[in-house]
Amino acid sequence: MDIDSTAKRLLFSTVRVDTVLDDRSEGSGTAFVVRHAHARGVTDFVVTNRHLVEGVRRGGLVFTQKRQGRPAFGQRFQLNIDEFPAAWHLHPDAEVDLALVPLAPLQQAAEQQGVELYFEPIDSRLIPDAATWQQFDALEDVLFVGYPSGVWDQVNLMPILRRGTTATPAALDFEGHRQFLIDAAVYPGSSGSPVFIERRGGQISRREATRDLLFAGVVAAVFFREEAHHIVPAPVPANNRGMALGSEMIDLGLIIKSDKVFELIHSYLQRWVA
Repeated sequence: MDIDSTAKRLLFSTVRVDTVLDDRSEGSGTAFVVRHAHARGVTDFVVTNRHLVEGVRRGGLVFTQKRQGRPAFGQRFQLNIDEFPAAWHLHPDAEVDLALVPLAPLQQAAEQQGVELYFEPIDSRLIPDAATWQQFDALEDVLFVGYPSGVWDQVNLMPILRRGTTATPAALDFEGHRQFLIDAAVYPGSSGSPVFIERRGGQISRREATRDLLFAGVVAAVFFREEAHHIVPAPVPANNRGMALGSEMIDLGLIIKSDKVFELIHSYLQRWVA
């Protein structure tokens, strides 16, 4: 398969996160690669939810290997990170469920083992500016990529592409925070999935059907209906353990707006890049 369209490149923007939690249960989630140009150069980061890295005993990131500049489908390379929680830079606001790690040290660790990593970074310039947020309609198409319920193509190492729509106007801040809701099937393992708003104009070919994507945010929580019929948001878990039997997911996902990813990157650069 040639990587010759936006949709195909999205398949390599994500990284699977496999973890062993403090209670010895296993979990999985989603991270993604962002490329950010700044005054001192260009830096790639792996971004995910902070709740996926806190309380983790061991963790690893699963990449596809590169061969002659192309993805080697099915050739897996897992980077296990010692002291997994300590490796991540957390958003300075503890209320914002985001964390990152710079990609360069991970690439160097892979190269020391004779492995090149294949990935397609999300350009931070795809983060909407203030004017663009205000231009979004009340209902927009969204696309997100990840590993819902740990499901993926294990032979080819491919994530799952899913569609939905905005459920609250993206132009507004849901409940007064930089977030919005999507109407889509969000499950354990979807945490950390990048979410794109898809803007289409006129008749376009299938190959270019996702050419106009804006990086809108990151999946962070899902809404549950409890036994007492209360609707409550909760972080998307890394697995199904600990979920109450009387809880039912209602296909509403809470998305942290992508400008919070920009804030996270900026806070890292201020602290660590001279």
